[in-house]
Amino acid sequence: MTIRDRAGQEPVPKNRHAFTLVELLVVIAIIGTLVGLLLPAVQSARESARRSSCTNNLRQFGLALFNFESARGCFPQTDPRTGTTAGWSLHSRLLPYAEETTIASQFDFTKTPFKGATFATVNEPAAEFALAFATPVPMLLCPSDPAPSVQKSGTSSFGGNNYMVSFGSATVSGTVSYLDYRTRTDGIVYQNSKVKIAHITDGASKTVIASEAVRSIGSDSDFPAGSKPPFPYQYTFNGSNDFNSTTVGLTSPPSPLTTAAFDSHVDGWASKTTAAYNWRGASSTAMRGRGLSWAATTQGNSLTNGFLPPNSAIPDYVVHWSGFFGPKSFHPGGANVLFGDGRVVLLSDKTDKDLHRAIHSINGGEQVSGDY
Repeated sequence: MTIRDRAGQEPVPKNRHAFTLVELLVVIAIIGTLVGLLLPAVQSARESARRSSCTNNLRQFGLALFNFESARGCFPQTDPRTGTTAGWSLHSRLLPYAEETTIASQFDFTKTPFKGATFATVNEPAAEFALAFATPVPMLLCPSDPAPSVQKSGTSSFGGNNYMVSFGSATVSGTVSYLDYRTRTDGIVYQNSKVKIAHITDGASKTVIASEAVRSIGSDSDFPAGSKPPFPYQYTFNGSNDFNSTTVGLTSPPSPLTTAAFDSHVDGWASKTTAAYNWRGASSTAMRGRGLSWAATTQGNSLTNGFLPPNSAIPDYVVHWSGFFGPKSFHPGGANVLFGDGRVVLLSDKTDKDLHRAIHSINGGEQVSGDY
């Protein structure tokens, strides 16, 4: 028999049913699993967007290079660097052709932009250009690179740079070495160069003229012999101790230089001792890190070559007046490169070393085929 209250209604039970602790834990576990499955997809989508932005930036950079070549009859050169002064970077010269007139209008190319001893002290920008040089240029920054867009070297601030112009393969052909960019190389730029599109006789569609790099962070550092900073190396490796500062040649045999000798030496980078070999960061003296400043004319800040394949396990290896470089990025699977026909391609980490060097030469006559 059902008991009713005075109004004839059945009483509402005092004890309501609720979720048990086990049920709550199961629900939380399911939600956590779904979030865990979703997060990689979100991260992948974000990186895809960043890589697309990087591709567009490098394409715009290429347009500036081609606009300059069309207007001036050759690609921009890298200015000479002396013991007490340094000239204008090719990136500075490109800005007027990349719709960056607000910054470019502050330049006077008849004046010396940097002063200070090359290796003893940090180069300082001339006071009239310091503010412009400290301005980040979005077109020159890969959004996947976590390094700050503005960093300090000494007392000065600089806008960073991810996109480097190629001075060739850095190989040796016969008795001619293409490592020293103070003389003619097999790339589109070197000191006082006047290279034109017509000089790319290997074919513009088969020649890399620029690529992205990973920007340096922090100060010069020492890591225990045989160890290294995290990949993809936000430092450059200082290998100058083994290279003659005058000829950019190995200070010990074999002689004459060969590409194989370069390979053998660079391949042994990890065994170098920290007493003579250190890692250079963004605030390195003489601005010898990688991509600290789009305004600086040093090889670390403006130039690259194809000696190392994309995202090589060998770090960017800086030597006197030059270095052994290759495309590097935070993009999974490869790094972006710009071909002479304006295409931007994510070049695979698995790209063959010899093929990579061949497509960085503008006039080597190498037979290359296939997609990149």
